[in-house]
Amino acid sequence: MAFHLAMLMTKLPKLQNLSASDHSSVVSLNLFVALLCACIVIGHLLEENRWVNESITALLIGVSTGVVILLISRGKSSHLLVFSEDVFFIYLLPPIIFNAGFQVKKKQFFRNFMTIVMFGAIGTLVSCTIIAFGATQIFKKWDIGSLDIGDYLAIGAIFAATDSVCTLQVLHQDETPLLYSLVFGEGVVNDATSVVLFNAIQSFDLTHLDSRIALKFMGNFLYLFFASTMLGVITGLLSAFIIKKLYFARHSTDREVALMMLMAYLSYILAELFYLSGILTVFFCGIVMSHYTWHNVTESSRVTTKHAFATLSFVCETFIFLYVGMDALDIEKWRFVSDSPGTSVAVSSILLSLVMLGRAAFVFPLSFLSNLFKKNQSEKISIQQQVVIWWAGLMRGAVSIALAYNQFTRSGHTQLRPNAIMITSTISVVLVSTVVFGLMTKPLIRLLMPHKQLTSTNSIMSDPPSPKSVIVPLLGQDSEADLSGHEVRRPASIRDLLTTPTHTVHRYWRKFDNAFMRPVFGGRGFVPFVPGSPTERNNTQWQ
Repeated sequence: MAFHLAMLMTKLPKLQNLSASDHSSVVSLNLFVALLCACIVIGHLLEENRWVNESITALLIGVSTGVVILLISRGKSSHLLVFSEDVFFIYLLPPIIFNAGFQVKKKQFFRNFMTIVMFGAIGTLVSCTIIAFGATQIFKKWDIGSLDIGDYLAIGAIFAATDSVCTLQVLHQDETPLLYSLVFGEGVVNDATSVVLFNAIQSFDLTHLDSRIALKFMGNFLYLFFASTMLGVITGLLSAFIIKKLYFARHSTDREVALMMLMAYLSYILAELFYLSGILTVFFCGIVMSHYTWHNVTESSRVTTKHAFATLSFVCETFIFLYVGMDALDIEKWRFVSDSPGTSVAVSSILLSLVMLGRAAFVFPLSFLSNLFKKNQSEKISIQQQVVIWWAGLMRGAVSIALAYNQFTRSGHTQLRPNAIMITSTISVVLVSTVVFGLMTKPLIRLLMPHKQLTSTNSIMSDPPSPKSVIVPLLGQDSEADLSGHEVRRPASIRDLLTTPTHTVHRYWRKFDNAFMRPVFGGRGFVPFVPGSPTERNNTQWQ
């Protein structure tokens, strides 16, 4: 008995230390949740403000909280939680990207699909090349430490990633539908392209670069791009088929809601399992699920899933910006550059300049190229809209920080001066671009595009696509009347297809969709009637 008592007494200090550690974690979580609530409340109060949006509000609250924690801890720490790129990519990013695909207005997205792909894929490659080349030429002349060719290419991929989260909060579908469609679509494709590029750079030995390795690199990039898209489409179709055939709602609507959520997350995890791009996979899974799966569930489940996905996305967005603000003052990283603050400021300034140059190098030329294929003047991207697109895409966010942590830290810590410089410079670029460019975006839109122009653009983009449309939706949900109400001339060549206004692509897709896809996978108007089933009678179309 005495022996057991003695053993208990020796273990008591360890138990007390463990309890204290658990208590500090609980306190940190309580404070962080309270800050999330504060971000929501303050963001609501500033809803009508023409300068500040919710992402900037969360970022500023995070910075202010970091200053307070830094003072309380006497310079030892500035954040409540330890940043992990795994947590960001596995738990926080999937709900945001999935909801973007699930809630997207497919007419607007696919009407500008070719332009979006040019901006998001080709533009990202151009931007990455310019940033990597500029960083290589400039930083090699400075004394910032040893960085190899893989590091410089990674820098290009890191700073080519725009912040689609912040951009989506600055622009609104109803106010500027064309701009929203282009910037939103480009942001998603850009993030996916940047991550795919970054993963490809890490998987190749680029110290001895030749034509064979370059071709293999591009082949791997294209494989990741298309394989990720197909995985998302297949997962979305599988969810639609299961829910349509088994009809869970006759017993419990909770099951079909749970299955939709789990299948959406499964698409992302499968992509990570097969070393594909989870961003592209979950985005196209969201598009397919909104086109088929969402129409196979009951009305109550539709309302539930729509708001559940939007709420998860909103909370994750706020969480990310709040933490980025706190992590910006991490004393461990700034300690390595404290002896040469001028170098860190110079590196940040050069990177920000390269970001602006890299974006301008593809926005204006690709906009000009896109306008060549559009005969209708109202469908062309005006110079004012091009400036807004260029400006709105200058913001960098959590994707850049997560990639920088992955490249230049080990488990969130760094002991090398050049790595610390790149981390602090990334944080500085994210803060400046988000706050400064984010604050100026709304006034810039109102300056370049007055209210009268915004209203006319809205009416143009809100109307059903006319026979003069050039880039037509591939997965749009137009009514059958739109398809049969016009006699469409079939193009005689590829050039005729691109330059002549037509609904041909859309018409062929709808025929294929109605004949083969919807009878198998369900969708609007194709769910067989079962008493109490989700058969649509008088439902209005949701896009």
